Amino acid sequence: MPKRSWTNALIANGTSLSGVIDLGEAQVVAIVTPAAWTAAGLAFQGSVDGTNFFSVVSSAGAEATITTAVNQCILVTQALPRYIKVRSGTQGTPVNQGADRLLQLALQGS
Repeated sequence: MPKRSWTNALIANGTSLSGVIDLGEAQVVAIVTPAAWTAAGLAFQGSVDGTNFFSVVSSAGAEATITTAVNQCILVTQALPRYIKVRSGTQGTPVNQGADRLLQLALQGS
């Protein structure tokens, strides 16, 4: 059975983007949203080197987004690059959070 673990993504008060998360060889399989959340969907920035980040988009060019609400465990079906940042809102319409928000990310793999 594949190894499972958890990590956190902190989106600080007044910002819309988390710090860098190194997934290693794992993939995000679920995201748990906190009880307090300034209404917004989620999007991602990704990087292969941990330095240069770009919006994660589909092969059709559409930004990869996830619809969210408070207190949810949301399954993630798209593969993400090794290094990610979690965005509140989208690239075109980022949503600053009203306080520090901690998202929990369920990981599967090594």
